[in-house]
Amino acid sequence: MAKRHHTHPLEVQLLREGIVESKHHVQAVVCDRRGRVLSAAGDPETAAFIRSALKPFQALAVTSTGALERYNLSDRDLAIMCGSHQGNIEQLRQVFRILWQASIEPDQLQCPIPPGKRSPLEHNCSGKHAGMLAVCQQRQLPLTTYLKRNHPVQTLILGKVAELLQMPPDELMVARDDCGAPTYFMQLNQMASLFAQLASGDSLDMERIVRAMTHHPDMVGGEGHFDTEVMRISNGSLVSKAGAEGIQCVGRLGDGMGLAIKVTDGSKRAKYAVALHLLRQLGWIQPDNADALAERFTVINEFKRLNIEGELVML
Repeated sequence: MAKRHHTHPLEVQLLREGIVESKHHVQAVVCDRRGRVLSAAGDPETAAFIRSALKPFQALAVTSTGALERYNLSDRDLAIMCGSHQGNIEQLRQVFRILWQASIEPDQLQCPIPPGKRSPLEHNCSGKHAGMLAVCQQRQLPLTTYLKRNHPVQTLILGKVAELLQMPPDELMVARDDCGAPTYFMQLNQMASLFAQLASGDSLDMERIVRAMTHHPDMVGGEGHFDTEVMRISNGSLVSKAGAEGIQCVGRLGDGMGLAIKVTDGSKRAKYAVALHLLRQLGWIQPDNADALAERFTVINEFKRLNIEGELVML
């Protein structure tokens, strides 16, 4: 970007019987597939960890290496690699299927065992880890060190993301995510650009990832999960992926535009409310569909609801 653009951030208010009880501040940006900032609220160069919104791009290691074909993996398998699943039995069976097809034991997953659970299969990132292991198996790479930053599978993923961002890989700041895999520190406009490219249809590898996510949204999240419900109600015209600490990204299929959101204090409830507010403003979702989702994601109970102040500004 030739210059920095600053606009007013969005404000999410928690109203208790119409009285403001709490406030969250939110940055948001819309970019096209070339990374140009189209509109913003706040500072589009705000930097944050992309967290689990990175998963569709980590799945490029699977779609670009032939691992899908080698192990006869389906779009449902690919969808759960991109997902932050709820750990229901159908989702666990899907992750197990990936490992079974690639002759990998579940105890080779290095994501943590969630509290009160018995297996790493039940971790919400197990699909992503299974995909990484499948690539390792296909390329005869070490399975025990697949989460190390210098492991070839992680180097492959980093290279794919850096290529999309048109920057040298060593300029991306890397840190461990809660599941143990690397995640990247980047600007919101870079996140929006990634999702614009994901949704553009310009890449066969990414097009397959989008098809898997939009055709099998139940694998990406689960019943009542924001990403799942947005992709269902938009009839596959949107690809959506949340990340922890207030990250939400959405791509508009065919238009080559991406939306990235960061809630400053990391609030989950605020990011969903803002996402619906902005999807409505952008015309990416029908008003009646937005109303239906708002009843689920902005109304907390009969006493409390969320209200959003502010809009995206065209730049």
